[in-house]
Amino acid sequence: MAEPRTVDVVVIGAGAVGENVAARVARAGLGVVLVEDELVGGECSYWACMPSKALLRSGHVLAAAQRVDGAKQAVTGSLEARAVLDRRTSFTHNWDDSSQVRWADGAGIEVLRGRAQITGERRVAVATKGGADELLEARHAVAACTGSTPTAPPIDGLDSVPYWTSRDATSAREVPRRLVVLGGGVVGAELSQAWRRLGSEVVLVSDSVLKRAEPFAGELVTEALRSEGVEVLTDARTTRAWQDGGDFVLLVDGREIRGDRLLVATGRRPATDDLGLETLGLQPGKALVTDDSGRVTGVDGGWLYAACDVTGRAPLTHQGKYAARATGDAIAARAQGRLGDEVAPWSAYAATADHTAVPQVVFTDPEVAWVGRTEQQAREAGIDVRVVDYALGDVAGASLHADGYAGRARMVVDESRARLVGATFVGQDVAEMVHAATVAVVGEVPLHRLWHAVPSYPTMSEVWLRLLEEYGL
Repeated sequence: MAEPRTVDVVVIGAGAVGENVAARVARAGLGVVLVEDELVGGECSYWACMPSKALLRSGHVLAAAQRVDGAKQAVTGSLEARAVLDRRTSFTHNWDDSSQVRWADGAGIEVLRGRAQITGERRVAVATKGGADELLEARHAVAACTGSTPTAPPIDGLDSVPYWTSRDATSAREVPRRLVVLGGGVVGAELSQAWRRLGSEVVLVSDSVLKRAEPFAGELVTEALRSEGVEVLTDARTTRAWQDGGDFVLLVDGREIRGDRLLVATGRRPATDDLGLETLGLQPGKALVTDDSGRVTGVDGGWLYAACDVTGRAPLTHQGKYAARATGDAIAARAQGRLGDEVAPWSAYAATADHTAVPQVVFTDPEVAWVGRTEQQAREAGIDVRVVDYALGDVAGASLHADGYAGRARMVVDESRARLVGATFVGQDVAEMVHAATVAVVGEVPLHRLWHAVPSYPTMSEVWLRLLEEYGL
């Protein structure tokens, strides 16, 4: 291998997180090389956020029209699956990253295609797509933004079955006749509904649905899936998997569940297996523990950084981009002598919100949107909790939004401070409501002051007035 090429910063992984780290570093005037082994734009752009939501959206629009008298009489057909799949593909640019590469070039970011490994202090070896290896040496920092990979449970025979991961399920070109989904988290719930509405017979097998959300959220989504014909098996024990001709089979509580496709959506873990961490005394396959500026702990010299999924902190695209901005700014500030080892909470260099103010949306129908702590999480944190619930269907804006609107909102309050520490909304089109709650949680807005944030009438946001009234204001 030739002598190393020296650059200011090396970013490994060109997904949304790596792109944002690189962009912030480049904006500060530092040279940056962004290394990517697959597509620039990463998981979210091509196999997760964008294609999955595109698969869901057409069904949501159709269902929304069918909930409003006068519109439902005009909407009598079903989804055109081919058109939905083609629209999905348009959002991935047919899995072509040319536009993302052009963006990087315009931002002053060098894209190097290849598989990267850390070989020593500030050094990264890249097995390039062109066949010639290249060794990079960073003057200031290396940032690992390699994301996460799917995991599978230890079920007898599963490792010998060619099952779908989320990538296969979001990029499929045909609608499976029968789909078995193992896992009831965000991926399992969303894709069960998407493929059911596109015409698949779907069986969802899991211990529970959306178990990290408030319990009522999983219950309402389960009810909706079942009403649309998804067979949801909860508290179910899967003991074996195998392939029988063209069928994929799960043995669930002694019953054979068969499908043309099997989607395993049981979680993900940090993608650090082949990153070269052993050269630094770190364990491959494990999360990279960081401080709030993204600096990896346990590495001498403070030159290694990481953000989002690879750290195990708040593995969500929007939260990853937030952490990436803090990480990129911290790298640049330290390189230019403007920042020391310590960073102040809530500053430009700290991803403080990762700890207590993470928003998330599950784009099922009904949608689930929440931020901060659930009731259980707040109690486990020793907070003096008061919970306030309200039926969204009793809000004028919701009743106009859909006939027979059914949904629920919850406010989790730290009673000792009279401040919001969490909120959850379940119902059609609640995703756009969660940011108001995020602002309240991040800003630690006192409830007596939040009372003066008057919601427009008649909108679903009037639920804030009703929640605060239920609280006693």
